[in-house]
Amino acid sequence: MREVARVLQHWHRHPEQLILVRVTEAKGSTPRETGAFMLVGTSFLAGTVGGGALEHECVAQARQMLCQHEKLREHEFILGGQNTNQCCGGWARVRLERVTPDIVNELENNIRQELEARPVLLMFGAGHVGRALAYSLAPLPLRLIWIDPREHEFGPVPAGVETRITDQWEPILHTAPAKAGVLVLTPSHTLDALIIESALLRDDLSYVGLIGSATKRRRFEHSFRQLGMEEERLQSLICPIGERGIRDKRPEVIAALVAAEVVEHVLHPSP
Repeated sequence: MREVARVLQHWHRHPEQLILVRVTEAKGSTPRETGAFMLVGTSFLAGTVGGGALEHECVAQARQMLCQHEKLREHEFILGGQNTNQCCGGWARVRLERVTPDIVNELENNIRQELEARPVLLMFGAGHVGRALAYSLAPLPLRLIWIDPREHEFGPVPAGVETRITDQWEPILHTAPAKAGVLVLTPSHTLDALIIESALLRDDLSYVGLIGSATKRRRFEHSFRQLGMEEERLQSLICPIGERGIRDKRPEVIAALVAAEVVEHVLHPSP
């Protein structure tokens, strides 16, 4: 989505020939859903309608339209027919049209609405695991807010990631919207406990994850029970994070496992 937004920003400064390829209808097993789209230029692509033979054919058709100065085409794809070289078994209708100012405005409005609707993930703690997580989480369709008072620990920040260089974590946590996720990996177990306790007491977050061992979890649970925290809230804590039965402590591996966990809990939370 950010790639598409950059292309549209460039279009305003230097209007170029572009074709919008959009899935207008999809049934059965298809590479992408209705509404998926991509922009095709003479030498670049932004977005995707699912890859494979369908996308390859759409790109070829779009570039042919650019060469022939056509404005509109529509195609139906039977994904399992002899001519598609794909065995998905579904059916899709695709509309290809030359990009106009009205289309750019429509796409930009849609992108703005999609970005505003993205779930929020607060990540407390920079450092080596935080940096790896930022790069793993940045491409996901969520609003990632990364908080740490140590500016030097962030390193190069991936595009689209928001940073808060502050030790005032409470206002950020308390004003996070319902269904947000919280990921805690600060260098201080005391600070971890304070943030986790506040997050669990909110009772409206989709995900509360804490880096650490099973021993760390037991100690936190014991302390929280002494403070009177309900058992249901304790059991909602995910610690260790990224627990998939894989014993690998390299930051990049941890980040990959946690990213899958975030998709499950933040992007697709249980009802």
